[in-house]
Amino acid sequence: MSLKTRLPVGQEAIAQKGWLGAHRYLILRRLSQAGFLGLFLLGPWLGLWWVKGNLSGSLTLDVLPLTDPFITLQSIAAGHWPEITALIGAVIVGLAYAVIGGRVYCSWVCPINPVTDAASWLHDRLGLQKGWQPKRQTRLFVMAMVFGVSALTGTIAWEFVNPVSMAHRALIFGVGFAWAFVIGVFLFDLLLSRRGWCGYLCPVGAFYGLLGKGALLRVSALNRSACDDCMDCFAVCPEMQVIAPALRGATDETPLILSSDCTNCGRCVDVCSVDVFTFTHRFDRRPSPGRKSDMSSDSPKASTAA
Repeated sequence: MSLKTRLPVGQEAIAQKGWLGAHRYLILRRLSQAGFLGLFLLGPWLGLWWVKGNLSGSLTLDVLPLTDPFITLQSIAAGHWPEITALIGAVIVGLAYAVIGGRVYCSWVCPINPVTDAASWLHDRLGLQKGWQPKRQTRLFVMAMVFGVSALTGTIAWEFVNPVSMAHRALIFGVGFAWAFVIGVFLFDLLLSRRGWCGYLCPVGAFYGLLGKGALLRVSALNRSACDDCMDCFAVCPEMQVIAPALRGATDETPLILSSDCTNCGRCVDVCSVDVFTFTHRFDRRPSPGRKSDMSSDSPKASTAA
C-alpha cells in the first residue's frame, strides 16, 4: 500500500490547496445554513422582523412569501387548500429548487445537516460499524406515508415530528422536548445507521430529490483522467453511490453527476488534491477522457470487458 492511500482523508488536498482551499465549500455551506437560520431568529431574539416564520413558510420584508412545497402538498392532501400567498410562495420555492437542484436544500439550507455531519464525523473518529443500512427507496416510502397520514388525519403530518421545525422551536422557546428530536437524529446517525437519517429516511430530502431531478446545477468529474484512486471523495460524500458512474466512466460517457441524490455539497471538490471535480451545468458537454487505469489493457476492468 502506498503512502498516499494511508493519509487521512483530505490531507493531500490540504497540502495542495491549504486548509481553507480544502474546506471552501464546507465553510460556505455552514455560513449559508447559519445565515438562513439567523434570518428566522432575528425577530424572536432581537425584534428585527425582516423575515417572519420559518422554513415551512415565511414572509420576507412583508412582501415576498416563501412556502415549503412539501408542506403545501401535505396541506392539500389533508383537504386544506392554502391561501393564494402560500401557493405563490410554494411555486417560487419549487421553481428555485427545480433549477438549482432540489437537494441543495439538504446541504446548504437545512439546519439539521450540521447535526448529521457531526454524527458522521464522530462515527468515523470512533471507528464504529456502518450499522443498519435500509434501502435508499425507504425515504420514498416514508414520503408517501406522510402524504397518506395527512390525508387520513386532515393534518400536516410531518410537522409533528419534523426535526427542522423542532430545532427552530427549541432555539426560540428552549423546549426540551423539541431538543429531544434533534438529539435523536444525532444518536440515530451516530449509533444505529451512518448517514442514515438523510440518506435513507428523511422524506423532505426524498421530495426535494424528485423536485430537482432535472436541475441545471451539477458536479462534474471533468478531470477524471487525473484520478489517483485516493478515495477521499467517496469518504466525504453523503451519497457516495452518485460518484462512481461519473468518475469511472469511459471517454464517451458523461462525467456529470446526474443522480438526483447528489446534494451539491461540494465536498468532493474540496478534498480532491488533483482537482477532478468542478461545479458546472447539466448541458456541459466538454469531452472528458476516461481514467488511464481503467483504459489500460491489463486493468481488471479491461480484462473483464475483454
